[in-house]
Amino acid sequence: MKQAQLEMLDWHGSGMSVMEMSHRGPEYTSIAQKAEADLRELLAVPDDYAVLFLQGGASLQFPMIPMNLLRGKTRADYFNTGAWSAKAIAEAKRFCEVNVAVDSSDKHFTTVADRADWQLSDDAAYVHYTPNETIHGLEFHDVPDVGDIPLVADMSSTILSRPIDVNQFDLIYAGAQKNIGPAGLCIVIIRKELMGNVMPGTPKMLDYQTHADNGSMFNTPATYSWYLAGLVFEWIKQQGGLEAMAEINKRKADKLYQAIDSSPFYANPVDPNYRSWMNVPFTLADASLEKTFLEQAAKQQLLTLKGHRDVGGMRASIYNAMPEAGVDTLIAFMQEFERQYG
Repeated sequence: MKQAQLEMLDWHGSGMSVMEMSHRGPEYTSIAQKAEADLRELLAVPDDYAVLFLQGGASLQFPMIPMNLLRGKTRADYFNTGAWSAKAIAEAKRFCEVNVAVDSSDKHFTTVADRADWQLSDDAAYVHYTPNETIHGLEFHDVPDVGDIPLVADMSSTILSRPIDVNQFDLIYAGAQKNIGPAGLCIVIIRKELMGNVMPGTPKMLDYQTHADNGSMFNTPATYSWYLAGLVFEWIKQQGGLEAMAEINKRKADKLYQAIDSSPFYANPVDPNYRSWMNVPFTLADASLEKTFLEQAAKQQLLTLKGHRDVGGMRASIYNAMPEAGVDTLIAFMQEFERQYG
């Protein structure tokens, strides 16, 4: 944000703000190309994958995925492990038969069934899952083994938090507003061989091939969001890349879970094998103290800790941009609050 502030009125001596540039001009083209190159470097994206900078957020991917990946088939497998996978399932049902191969709803989205209990289809066009569920704080720490069926992952809230092996996936999509940059941008990383065979009637704007053929500039892209994402990619490289981010993020999460688990005053309901590094929900032993907790936390500049309305309690989102000192401050506040009210 400080870098963007410096460049707000005059980008690199051009006399223009990034917001004023033509997206087809040489200045902006250089911004877009560098952002893609840096993202490919960070994630080690192979050449047989297209990297697309799209609009519509992750929610637009819910219909685009079946439109592009069914490729003549009539069924897709989905994991139902939280609110966002449930939204993806509801949209996919408009286009095909959905087989819910893994359903964690009966466990209140606190764990995932053993691999032996998964009900994968032999004829599925693809398997879709959400590696990290922001609302319930459930996260896969290993990539599901689904055999030869194309694997699709909604990485909106976990991408760039640690290294991944892109080769294990056939399509990765991620809304920007967690670890990438401001809202308005969605990144899609797709194996090129999966493009070009959309459902009949699919609008050109919803065809991945359209965007791949036009460098994500078939229409005017979200130029400023793309530019800021590029600054974030540079910042991550300066921190030491995704290996360094993983060390910091794991340390932040471990500290916070340790503080919760060591106290009778706080609790986290998620199976320890599936606890999220990014979103840590917790409850107070006395729910009537929640309002007081939030009010006093705000006085310490600890903000947006109220849990989602579907689950209640508290939720600390500790994405890349949250410094470790912020987690330390939260833990110290939680301990002091427990001393006062426990």
